[in-house]
Amino acid sequence: QLQVVESGGGLVQPGGSLTLSCAASGFTLDVHAIGWFRQAPGKGREGVSCRRSGVGYIWYADSVKGRVTISRDNVKNTVYLQMNRLTPDDTGVYYCARDPRPVYYCSGFPNEYDVWGQGTQVTVSS
Repeated sequence: QLQVVESGGGLVQPGGSLTLSCAASGFTLDVHAIGWFRQAPGKGREGVSCRRSGVGYIWYADSVKGRVTISRDNVKNTVYLQMNRLTPDDTGVYYCARDPRPVYYCSGFPNEYDVWGQGTQVTVSS
């Protein structure tokens, strides 16, 4: 069954770090890209990062460049999002999703993804 499941969210103080996990089932990360998105209260869903492992393509939103690293564990078929130096603006529900397209890149556009997790809450507050 095609599925992605996020985990690892929580409450973090500004300047802290957090690692989110996206466990994928029913497809291989060597074929399909995984994107990370977030949605703050009252705002739209925005792309954070994505990874197309088959070609080594990685994208980061300008708002998180230098603070976020996306990586993969082949054995666990899991994509991670390591976030550092977090600020309150990073607060939101974080989603991972699968890009079904047979292309050699990935993007932060939600409409390009077809399988979504339920999200994990990240709250950055002192």
